[in-house]
Amino acid sequence: MNNEQEIKEMVKEKYGAIANQSKQQNQSSCCGSSCGCSDADLSIMAEDYATLPGYVPEADLALGCGLPTEFAQIRPGDTVVDLGSGAGNDCFVARSITGEQGRVIGLDMTPAMIEKARANASKLGFTNVEFRLGDIDNMPIEEHTADVVVSNCVMNLVPNKQKAFAETFRILKRGGHFSISDIVLQGELPEDLRTEAALYAGCISGAVQKDEYLSLIKEAGFTNISVQKDRKIEIPNEILSHYLSLEQLREFKRNHIGIFSVTVYAERPSVAFRK
Repeated sequence: MNNEQEIKEMVKEKYGAIANQSKQQNQSSCCGSSCGCSDADLSIMAEDYATLPGYVPEADLALGCGLPTEFAQIRPGDTVVDLGSGAGNDCFVARSITGEQGRVIGLDMTPAMIEKARANASKLGFTNVEFRLGDIDNMPIEEHTADVVVSNCVMNLVPNKQKAFAETFRILKRGGHFSISDIVLQGELPEDLRTEAALYAGCISGAVQKDEYLSLIKEAGFTNISVQKDRKIEIPNEILSHYLSLEQLREFKRNHIGIFSVTVYAERPSVAFRK
């Protein structure tokens, strides 16, 4: 599958189904929704939000691969944009930091997720948290809006990552920054694993090489790029065996191919670049 719109529609369909599931249901499958991987609890990507201020259990669907808000250096009064906001998990954590005087905007391309996030915000009585329907590579957000951008395991699902990072640059204020958790690779995954649509929606097959990922950020104009956290994801054999033959599985292990959760920080320069 290489058509960008087809990939977007597939991801939208998958996450639309996920929006109607509980956290426990999402944790019990390798791609967030039922894809025949395993009935065991295989929450191998997500990290635990429960101890963070502002955590709302109803908004946590266990879809992330990091804790970007923990590293995002959000300050009281900041405007924060969360890309791929889902049911609002990171938005509500960000809101607890930016406070009543701040503003939080969640962006998601899945109508069911937007509906769920808005319902959660309404129940909480938050008037400074809003959710917008739209694509990360064409954001319905004005330029120079955000002091901070966060995102959790979403950029890897965007087919045109170059455009997505360019859009992130556009919506940040000069001197603003992002903290993004995502899945990256070190070494090449077998082709069958990369092209499996169900696993794509589970954050692995849409990932790119770590060096390429960091290069895309630099090419978009960001500076002071750093990896704030780097965690290797151990994929259980019972998951890999659904996509790889026994020989492919042995080769996969033998070559020490790496799947990593990284949290990356970068800044939009405070002064516009002039040639």
